[in-house]
Amino acid sequence: MSAAFGDCYDPTGARYGIPTYPWRLAPDGLATRRQLRARGLRPGGQPIAAQVMFASRRRKSGAQVAYLYRIDAARPVRPMTSRKWGALALAMLARRTCPTCRQDAGYCIPASLGECVTCAYPEEQRAA
Repeated sequence: MSAAFGDCYDPTGARYGIPTYPWRLAPDGLATRRQLRARGLRPGGQPIAAQVMFASRRRKSGAQVAYLYRIDAARPVRPMTSRKWGALALAMLARRTCPTCRQDAGYCIPASLGECVTCAYPEEQRAA
């Protein structure tokens, strides 16, 4: 066992306030939001039951957490309504529409360019 394992293992919650487990060693019956979603479930307002701690190179502290929820208390995902589908379609159309030429680019406009590739690099388009 490494020191990192000892820092992450706190099943009573004495150190971090909620039960904490190392990566991949959480007990059965608990799942992250993504794992719940894959099963067609959502947390449904329940409190966080535990957390999983794992090493991360991105954070200064070197550790990152994922919250766990009880599977038995999770609720089914609400179905999409026709208005939600319509709003999603309009939002995606807005992401594909170039603000310069007002054409549907057929792909999401990169935020780094702010316009379609044809408008961002017109001299390269003429040469081809």
